[in-house]
Amino acid sequence: MTPPPSRARADYDYLIKLLLIGDSGVGKSCLLLRFTDDSFNTSFITTIGIDFKIRTVALDGKRAKLQIWDTAGQERFKTITTAYYRGAMGILLVYDITDESSFDNIRNWFRNIEEHASDNVNKILVGNKVDMDESKRAVPTSRGQALADEYGIKFFETSAKTNLNVEEIFFSISRDIKHRLSEGVPISESQTIKISKPDPARGSTTSATMTLIPACCSL
Repeated sequence: MTPPPSRARADYDYLIKLLLIGDSGVGKSCLLLRFTDDSFNTSFITTIGIDFKIRTVALDGKRAKLQIWDTAGQERFKTITTAYYRGAMGILLVYDITDESSFDNIRNWFRNIEEHASDNVNKILVGNKVDMDESKRAVPTSRGQALADEYGIKFFETSAKTNLNVEEIFFSISRDIKHRLSEGVPISESQTIKISKPDPARGSTTSATMTLIPACCSL
């Protein structure tokens, strides 16, 4: 009986799991699509359950495979999305600068992180949709910065539409995670979610969708 072939050497130095959280409609999916596919769609369908994409990037001379999970912001999917906090290496908390309630709810999202995520998870605060007319802004930049300072994390304002600071938020948190891992924290199997079928060769960016709907919910 022929033995199975040995596992090929990984084509990356780091495997980093990131999680996008925030209220529904704040632009999490658009940020993800802009970062991984460099595209923007105004008619993007609301995420149902969980979606993810992958992009391999260069970080300080090392190759990092970013596994980015986009969670549904709707309350009915809360029990699904909380399962993905466990093992997350970095979490991006996103709000819409034109929607004050999405900003106020950031504190609730922080409580979810404290309850479900690991203690050493890296976090970053993101105020999205700065391309909107300034008259529609409901959350001043100073409030976003003050909240980030309160929690001791970095803060960026972004636009998925114009690609403002989109690369910066993902690279910033990924570098922070890489530095933390370089200090001796290993990447364990529990810190990743396996993808059963890798996408055929499409360069450094691949994507797939995983939709989870609880039995109690109907669409």
